[in-house]
Amino acid sequence: MSEPRMISCYSFALFIILNLNNYSVTAQPFDYPNPIANLSTTWTNIDSAPHSVNFYGGSKIRVILFRGTFGPSFACGFYCNGDCTSYLFAVFIVETDSEEGISQFGTEPQVVWSANRDDPVSDGATLNLTSKGELVLRDVDGSTVWTTNTTGKSVAGMNITDVGNLVLYDVNRSIIWQSFDYPTDSLVLGQRLFHGKKLVPSVSSTNWTTQKGLYSFQVSKTGLNAYIGSNPPRSYWGYSVRYSNASIDKSYVKLSNGILSLFIETAEPSDSGDGIKLPNASSAQFMKLMPDGHLKLFDWQQRWIEVAELFSPFLGECDYPLACGRNVLCSTNQQCSCPSTEYFRAVNDRQPNLGCSEITPLTCDATQDHVFVDLENVKYFTFIANADMEKVNVETCKQACLKNCSCKAAMFRYGSNSSDGECYLPSDLFTMNTVDRDSNYNASAFVKVQKVQIRKGISQATTIVILGTASVLSLIVVVGIAAARIRKLKKNDKMGEEYIDIVPGMPTRFSYEELKTATENFSKKLGQGGFGSVFEGTLEDGSKIAVKCLGQVNKSFLAEVESIGSIHHVNLVRLRGFCAWKTERFLAYDFMSNGSLDRWIYPGDRDHILDWECRKKIILDVAKGLAYLHEDCRQKIIHLDIKPQNILLDQDFNAKVSDFGLAKLIDRNETEVITTMRGTLGYLAPEWLSSVITAKVDVYSFGIVLLEILCGRKNVDRSQPEESYHLLEVFQKCWEQETLLEIVDKQSEDMQVHATKVAEMMKVASWCLQTDFTKRPSMSMVIKVLEGTLQVESNLNYNFTDVRLHRSIVEDEKDETPLFPSILSGPR
Repeated sequence: MSEPRMISCYSFALFIILNLNNYSVTAQPFDYPNPIANLSTTWTNIDSAPHSVNFYGGSKIRVILFRGTFGPSFACGFYCNGDCTSYLFAVFIVETDSEEGISQFGTEPQVVWSANRDDPVSDGATLNLTSKGELVLRDVDGSTVWTTNTTGKSVAGMNITDVGNLVLYDVNRSIIWQSFDYPTDSLVLGQRLFHGKKLVPSVSSTNWTTQKGLYSFQVSKTGLNAYIGSNPPRSYWGYSVRYSNASIDKSYVKLSNGILSLFIETAEPSDSGDGIKLPNASSAQFMKLMPDGHLKLFDWQQRWIEVAELFSPFLGECDYPLACGRNVLCSTNQQCSCPSTEYFRAVNDRQPNLGCSEITPLTCDATQDHVFVDLENVKYFTFIANADMEKVNVETCKQACLKNCSCKAAMFRYGSNSSDGECYLPSDLFTMNTVDRDSNYNASAFVKVQKVQIRKGISQATTIVILGTASVLSLIVVVGIAAARIRKLKKNDKMGEEYIDIVPGMPTRFSYEELKTATENFSKKLGQGGFGSVFEGTLEDGSKIAVKCLGQVNKSFLAEVESIGSIHHVNLVRLRGFCAWKTERFLAYDFMSNGSLDRWIYPGDRDHILDWECRKKIILDVAKGLAYLHEDCRQKIIHLDIKPQNILLDQDFNAKVSDFGLAKLIDRNETEVITTMRGTLGYLAPEWLSSVITAKVDVYSFGIVLLEILCGRKNVDRSQPEESYHLLEVFQKCWEQETLLEIVDKQSEDMQVHATKVAEMMKVASWCLQTDFTKRPSMSMVIKVLEGTLQVESNLNYNFTDVRLHRSIVEDEKDETPLFPSILSGPR
């Protein structure tokens, strides 16, 4: 079962004249649904449904059953948060007033259970209590999303109880099914959590289905435990109770007023003999496992107040497994830092708590190059209960990690005798905690990394040259050697492979046989473009990759490897490795299951029509990726070919910039560079005609892509009427005539609903499309506008077309041969 993202239901049993079938009702002041419902009843999730409240804080509820008359009360129904494109069927707590009912300005509903946390439904979805006694949730297309599976079990009706339990009962009022048996992330007063069940947090995000919580809270045969979902799950907090009978599997914990009671060998009404003391309830309480792994108790005191954090007496902020993300050191005041700047880089420099990534990923193909980063006075959350080896010394611990390819680190601690220590070998490396020297034990961490070795085939002289790359003279020598090897490549395949070996900063090198096996002899073709084909593959560890075959194109190969091989950002496609086999060149990327953006925004190409929230997220993701390239890399990287085909989407529609074959690296102190024209017509900035370009060419291309996303069409589309071939001309005309709403994507009802907001974002596109590049914003400024902390420049020029560039595009349309190389398009 999944947890709800806050859905609320409330009602009063006052002045009820209600026909439950099909949500029809004769309304009188302050009337609310019953707390019970009979068989053959259907409720539809629509705006016109009675007992619908839009809260000032942004959430919405459509109440089905309600119990209560004053103060915090339980209800169930449809719930949404944000722009309300997705809904949960949930049980929630709402604030009610016997005279005024539920006010949109009141406290936001608090969701305590949900049927479809991981599979929200849309407007028009239905909930049906069938004549056969089954409660069924169906989406608007009729597909079954969730069911109680109680057909034929003598169900007579449905009830929401005083303690918030949604119940199906028989004619004797015996419970056939109840929501209390399927907890999500919360417990309410009186609710039990049995052995075998667990609380799992929802993700704290407007779109709560994009990820699943890694934390869980469970009852064991001997106590309580909180786990992080590594492989296997590891406990980061425990409350143990020692009883004689360890075979009992009926143990449970119950949230009561003033105590979290633990029943291991005894059952109510007997005293449990154990429990965790809690503040007494003022009115209503519930306990919730949060997305950050904290277990909190909330109490109603005219509003919801956090009154207790159950783990805090035992855990500091750095003791939570993901306090700083993965591969990170957490120190005083939750300061997050990478364990080594040589081998790790922050996932996001602006948000250090998101963790660090390996600059050179560990590979089982080169275990001889595995070394350790030594960290003293470092402890790990899971050590106490999960040591893999005992009574060993530190070298035994480290060697055990080196011999196990899946081991990410060797965690070692000892007391008075260094030869009698404990060793833990995690396969997932979460947050490590720096500690002061402890009188009870000494703790160290040895993080395994991939050392980049200079290939044996390179001469000693070449090695010296490479190591002296800081010198301008040595750089010239390296370039000369590389040029000489390039010439020899045409005649000597073996020397071609050696040439690749001397390129500095290379990521993992795959053998041709590895890629051939991974791609099943290059049989699953994903797409084709100017420089070759792309094939789907699966590595030995089960991870999926996309392999780009470049043939003999060394220039684009080196450009792509050098530019993306050393950078890591959540909105850039990760280069997993490369292969140089004879004269063939291959690049292996993370596989993006939803392919390229063009599949999702162009008419006729769409697999699905993206909603407004999803498009906003994609736009922001692309902006963040470009801002990282332009401003946060050691060398500024200008992509030079931003277009929908080069923006890839993962399974959760997170956007990632790809294809760096045309990218240009410039020093950070340079503002412009002279280069030959490159890119794709329709996305080229006007200044390309002078061959002097800056990072603002990417900003211009981003503006074109932004406009295509909002309008749902190509920049140049000959299927349109002749006067509408060119989107920029249409856009300019709409600005002049103040008719921007007319070009919002007409194939999407959701985009039409939010047309005013879409038109507002078109101002961002206008700013990016200024013909004078000095008037365009930087990508970091674009991010601030998208996040609402900066306004769009008001003094803009709405003449978006450069006559000379426009003429080039028109001429190119008449020519069957493209004028410029375009990086590989299609899904990767």
